[in-house]
Amino acid sequence: MTEQQTPEQPPEPLTGPVLELAKVRAGVAAGLTIEQSARLQGVDEAAITADAVAFAAELSAANPAPQGPRAGGDRGGDVGSGAGTVSAGVAAYRAKHGLDENGQRPERKPVPTDSRRNPFAEPAYRMG
Repeated sequence: MTEQQTPEQPPEPLTGPVLELAKVRAGVAAGLTIEQSARLQGVDEAAITADAVAFAAELSAANPAPQGPRAGGDRGGDVGSGAGTVSAGVAAYRAKHGLDENGQRPERKPVPTDSRRNPFAEPAYRMG
């Protein structure tokens, strides 16, 4: 307390930028964002701090933290299907990408070509 205030007098109300700063300080201390802190109400620091604590408690009660892992959550579809070993994962990767046991792609069969003509050439029409 300052020298001018006595215990019987209520604290002087905050206004302007001092009020906004008090809201941000109380909100951040209670775990609120700056946008949420701007919504706090009160005329002095004690009232703003009490409102911040109540608002943070209300938000945490409305949005409880998830309990344990979610069933079928963000994991892949093959989790829990016996593919939990490294060798099973390697086999699944090879099967998905068409690789052989050495990690190589199978050789492609050569495309038969006729060296005497160009298959992309347009037919020529001769006027005779």
